[in-house]
Amino acid sequence: MTTNASALTEMLIRERPALLRLVQRILGNDGGAEDVIQAIWFKARGVDSCQAIDNPRAYLYRLATNLATDHGRERTRRARLLAEHYLWGPDEVLSTEEQAMAQDELQRVLAAAEHLPEPTRTIFRLNRLQGMTQADVAKRLKVSVTTVENHVRAALQRLAWARNGR
Repeated sequence: MTTNASALTEMLIRERPALLRLVQRILGNDGGAEDVIQAIWFKARGVDSCQAIDNPRAYLYRLATNLATDHGRERTRRARLLAEHYLWGPDEVLSTEEQAMAQDELQRVLAAAEHLPEPTRTIFRLNRLQGMTQADVAKRLKVSVTTVENHVRAALQRLAWARNGR
C-alpha cells in the first residue's frame, strides 16, 4: 500500500464516526451512509503516492462529501426511473403533450411522497422502494405487520390522490 493510501486509511479509521455523521447529514434517512463509508475506504486505499497530499483530513472529508452527493443523486435518479416505470409502464410511447402531463403527474407524486408523515414515509420507502418485505419492515421498526400494512395502504392512497391531481 502506498504512503498516501496508508495515511488516508489510518485517518479514515480515526475519523470514521465524524465522517459517518457528515454522510448521514448529506443523505438524510437514506440508510446508504455505510455504503458511502465503504466506498471512501476503497478510494482511499487506491490513492497512489505520485503526488503528496498536503492535508489528508481535508482530502478525506472532500471525498466523503463528493461520494455522498453522488450517492444521493443516484438514489434520486433511481427513484424517478422507478416511479416513471410504475406510473406509465415500459412500453408506452407518449406525445410531447402527454410527456409534459406525465412529468407534471410525476412531480405531484414525488412531492406527495416527500411530504408523507413519519413513520408512513419510512415504511413506504423500506417496503416499496428498497424491496423489504412487510414482515422485515415490521421487525426492523418493532411494529406489527398490520401497522406496516396500514401505513403502506395510506401512502399508496395519498400517492394515488396526488397522481390524480387531488
